Amino acid sequence: MIKDNVHRILAELPEGVQLVAAAKTRTPEEIFRAVEAGLKIIGENYVQEAEQAFQVIGNRVQWHMIGHLQRNKVKKAVRIFDMIETVDSIRLALEIDTSCRKIGKIMPLLIEINSGEETQKAGVVPGYAPGLIKEMSTLENIRVVGLMSMGPFTGDPEDARPYFVKTKKVFEELKQMELPRVEMKHLSMGMSNSYRVALEEGANMVRIGTNIFGQRR
Repeated sequence: MIKDNVHRILAELPEGVQLVAAAKTRTPEEIFRAVEAGLKIIGENYVQEAEQAFQVIGNRVQWHMIGHLQRNKVKKAVRIFDMIETVDSIRLALEIDTSCRKIGKIMPLLIEINSGEETQKAGVVPGYAPGLIKEMSTLENIRVVGLMSMGPFTGDPEDARPYFVKTKKVFEELKQMELPRVEMKHLSMGMSNSYRVALEEGANMVRIGTNIFGQRR
């Protein structure tokens, strides 16, 4: 099932769109089957789960942090992940920069946009993104390479469209900023129930879990 799902989704995605397998709670064996089917990027929500899967799969794929990263987990995270998609504060960026400097690594980051401006959710509200990125552009061991957005969860994918539109608008505005160590390349939006709408609104990276692995147990 996993193999067929990966093949189907990869065939469906337009050229230039990257598929991130959202592997939260999935076993290393399940993830391995997806990699065998041609998957190139694994997204993990928790550092501990990523460590376990990394022991089985290693550097055969890229690893993206797609969950909220606690600052006390950064030291471990920068050794595993090839990209962190969920940065929303200068304090977290500083922690990542410091940890990366110690191991001689430069970490690509996405800024998480709270497009619904929901107080209970992580992410920076759209209006604060330029200021945050300007601060982060001074840090030498990170690179801001795009935006990520969850958007409010809704049953109807069409309800997510305005939030994808808003994030894409911020993305295009930030592209015009000329800052060192900042290059807006990746727009990570859309999950299993909404990725088709996200693609229509300009996403070039989608995070899909259920449609690959099936419902979580």
